[in-house]
Amino acid sequence: MDTLSAIRERRSVKHFDPAHKMTETEINALLELALLSPTSFNMQNWRFVVVTDSTQLDALRAAAWNQAQVSEASATILICADLNAHEDAERYWLNAPAPVREMLVPMIAPFYRDNPQLQRDEAMRSVGIAAQTLMLAAKAMGYESCPMIGFDPVKVAESIRLPENHVIGMMLTVGKAVKDANARGGQLPYDEVVFRDSFSA
Repeated sequence: MDTLSAIRERRSVKHFDPAHKMTETEINALLELALLSPTSFNMQNWRFVVVTDSTQLDALRAAAWNQAQVSEASATILICADLNAHEDAERYWLNAPAPVREMLVPMIAPFYRDNPQLQRDEAMRSVGIAAQTLMLAAKAMGYESCPMIGFDPVKVAESIRLPENHVIGMMLTVGKAVKDANARGGQLPYDEVVFRDSFSA
């Protein structure tokens, strides 16, 4: 499937075939594509917890107010981020030419340090970009997906043993649909959301 078709056809599906299992090769391929998602300063601050264990899925489903897709999907992915990724800047540019590395690396930590709001904003930007990459890649691979924020973040953090200074951006379920998504709820008019050069006066 080409990219434009994947964008047009991707929908949030909530009914998955619980009998269908993604292979490890498919899961790895999906996540390898997610790792190509862009991040500020190449910090790669996203972290992915791929859950396929039935006991762990039951715990996540309970923390997500018993939403069936959490345990019926082939894979449930917690897309998280390391808020302190800026402190380990050297490793993001190991393969860069020396002049590039010497220019960029010293900039990274000071830019984010002592600015928790910016750290969190950057985390959420990275999570969002990675999530869209995962959803489009899943669609291209013949799978459906559903991004979710409907869960208790404290309980989910406990379940996945979320490290300190990390945040959960969203949960993403991926699998084979057994029921189509509902009809689109309605798109806002183009000229209500797209502006040129500035918002109108």
